[in-house]
Amino acid sequence: MILDALAGIGEYTIFAGKSLAGIKALPKRRLEFLIQFKRIGYDSLFLIMLTAAFTGLVTALQAVYQSKGYIPLNLLSVLIGKSTMVELAPVLTGLVLTGKVGASMAAEIGTMKVSEQIDALHSMNISAYEFLYMPRVLAGIIAFPLITIFANAIGIICAWYFSYLRYGLHYHTFFSNMRAYFEPFDLISGLVKSLVFGFIITSFACYFGDRSFGGAEGVGRSTTQTVVYSSVSILIMDFIVAWMLFGAY
Repeated sequence: MILDALAGIGEYTIFAGKSLAGIKALPKRRLEFLIQFKRIGYDSLFLIMLTAAFTGLVTALQAVYQSKGYIPLNLLSVLIGKSTMVELAPVLTGLVLTGKVGASMAAEIGTMKVSEQIDALHSMNISAYEFLYMPRVLAGIIAFPLITIFANAIGIICAWYFSYLRYGLHYHTFFSNMRAYFEPFDLISGLVKSLVFGFIITSFACYFGDRSFGGAEGVGRSTTQTVVYSSVSILIMDFIVAWMLFGAY
């Protein structure tokens, strides 16, 4: 079992390396990159808006309860801003898009694999790494940080609006205190996490999709593997990246 796990890790590493190496063909495959960028980024905005909005609402609600008696109400925005930018927005965005982007991408490539469309590409001397995998992985790496910025904005705005309605916290107090305690590293750390998550989700989707076999059942199995492995890897890499960024504090 251990040898199989190590072999799988090595196989995935080689696959991801070949996919990233295909970036040299980006000018030739720019249209496919733009298509995937739209699917990952623009088409996910409404789902991320809902997720970030209710995340901001529940963060504002629970922050008051958890900090009652310890942190003044006018400093509530500091807690909300830092927790949203560092942890909540990148992680929840990654987990939500695992089900939307990762599953659909794995199913698409898996269907192409079992229907021998990828073999047809090879027969025409077209590299699947350059034509299929590289545009998807690169689009995920670029789109996920941008989506995370959008999630940050929606979450923080919804948290302020709830704080205003529920506790009467004026927007000037809310945002001025957040700005006073804001550090660029808070935002950068969240974007670094989202970049890693984007790579994990898209590369897993391409990898498991390319390993599909056995018709429709195999495609379903690859889709399930993508969602499960991506979700677990996001939580693991969240700790590893946080340790690398904040371990010295």
